[in-house]
Amino acid sequence: MKPTVTVTHNFPEVALEKLRSRAEVLYNDSGNSLSAVDLIDRAGQSQAMISYLTDKIDGAVLDAGAGHLKIVANYGAGFNNIDVAHAHKKNIWVSNTPGVLHETTADLTWAMMLAIARRIVESDRFTRDGKFHGWQADMFLGGDVHGKTLGIIGCGEIGKAVARRALGFNMRVLYHQRKRLPGTEEKKLNARFVPLDTLLKESDFVTLHIPLTYETKYLIGEDQLAIMKPTAYLIHAARGKVVDDRALVEALKKKKIAGAALDVYENEPDLTGGMTDLDNLILLPHIGSASVATRDTMALLAVDNVFDAMGGKTPRTLIPNWPGKRNT
Repeated sequence: MKPTVTVTHNFPEVALEKLRSRAEVLYNDSGNSLSAVDLIDRAGQSQAMISYLTDKIDGAVLDAGAGHLKIVANYGAGFNNIDVAHAHKKNIWVSNTPGVLHETTADLTWAMMLAIARRIVESDRFTRDGKFHGWQADMFLGGDVHGKTLGIIGCGEIGKAVARRALGFNMRVLYHQRKRLPGTEEKKLNARFVPLDTLLKESDFVTLHIPLTYETKYLIGEDQLAIMKPTAYLIHAARGKVVDDRALVEALKKKKIAGAALDVYENEPDLTGGMTDLDNLILLPHIGSASVATRDTMALLAVDNVFDAMGGKTPRTLIPNWPGKRNT
């Protein structure tokens, strides 16, 4: 008898086909998230769940699966939606999909940098509205990217991929995180490790690529934005609550920084008041890893994690810092 696996939201067909070869699939293809009651019900029926970041997998859901639910495989690199401690207590694995989306997310980071600096979204809207009547010397003047200073907060796989791209733009690269990179990696990336305040003061572009933890929650707020150059741009494609969105809106209104581009939000999917009124702010709907190839690869990895758990093996991408797991 095949095990039952819940897939909580839309999922690539290539991964569904693979999953259905070895499991009965309870698939929510409605386009809407499952309610808390529905998540509890599905956990009660399933040996595995493939979840979205938008699914709140809390104690009640995990309790409903206790004794038979072997894994919650998150379809994404993040896992802040899951009560990891409770899952461990209930002997339920938690996995994510790291290592496959960093290049695609770095591409988007660069798209955001170029778009906000060169006012691409404003210019597109202006042209679509029929306001373009010919070239003007002072029309949509923006900032250069080449030769500027890029500050990377969080130089893991995504941050390093962003830094590699900066080499082609002849940029000076600063980075900040808890642990310094080996000297060989710094040399390869032409990147210099600096304190956070130094990075904020000296950078023309600040990009965020850190997980949401107790230490990083609201890492960028009013005080940090005040340190940045008035000509600087903030690019955020990490986790929403790393930035105080209200403080950012105020900084943009008062032109304390030149602009910002966001792919994630403090209270996602809700936007903070005033955001949509700002021309110096680009708003994207959490599409950091949204290429067909990358999303397929992520989905297939989530399925492999499910198969690992079903076969009595440790999931190949068990989340970092899982109790008893040695992280390399």
